[in-house]
Amino acid sequence: MESEPPFLSFWAGCATAKIGAVTEETSSRFTLGQRIALAVVPRLVWLLLWIVGITWRYEFIAEEGVVPVRFGQKAGGEIYCFWHQCVLPTALYYRRTRAVILISRSFDGELITRTLGLFGFAAVRGSSSRAGGEGLRGLARVIESGRPAIFTADGPRGPIYQTKMGPIKLAQVSGAPIGAFHFQPERAWVINSWDRFLVPKPFTRIVVSWAQWTRVPGDLKSDEMEAMRAELNSALERARMNALRHLGQA
Repeated sequence: MESEPPFLSFWAGCATAKIGAVTEETSSRFTLGQRIALAVVPRLVWLLLWIVGITWRYEFIAEEGVVPVRFGQKAGGEIYCFWHQCVLPTALYYRRTRAVILISRSFDGELITRTLGLFGFAAVRGSSSRAGGEGLRGLARVIESGRPAIFTADGPRGPIYQTKMGPIKLAQVSGAPIGAFHFQPERAWVINSWDRFLVPKPFTRIVVSWAQWTRVPGDLKSDEMEAMRAELNSALERARMNALRHLGQA
């Protein structure tokens, strides 16, 4: 894979801002420049992604017994996790799943919320860690209504390939299973960012790799949370490495 050309810097900055953020940053109002950005940037990202994305070709692989969610499926009350670096193909491919994502109340969060809205995603605004985890409570209600919740597991700021505890906490209180998947382009520009953000090149093949589901008991003890987080982390990494091996890149 290649480093990104200069024209991708703007696109990547928009797309990697804080999708799946679990921090709450209150903003009393937006500046004129921010309001202009909110009016222009989401539509620009949407247009660019559509132009390039319609040329991508998808190929599915899955661990034994796992049935991947395919394009056009309306997923149920489940939790889905993926690494932050594959936000672009995920947003385009799974745009019809009715998924809801947790996003902060910051300006970046507003930017991402409006962008994802153009792809059919909804957002719960708030936090999984502050103010009593109001964001997780919102996602629990989403799952109860029969819609899926989605996390960029290592977002918003990394470290890369290290899932946070949010999906585990949500699975514990909701009883929903956690699906782990990864989108790996055969050819992509790699952004110089903490997550090594992937921008698939036009006409590339993208492997969609699913690992085993993670199921969290409702009576999980606090001293067992880390082991369950590590289990989910392992599933996400298996999904990624299986895709790389499938492409002969591991």
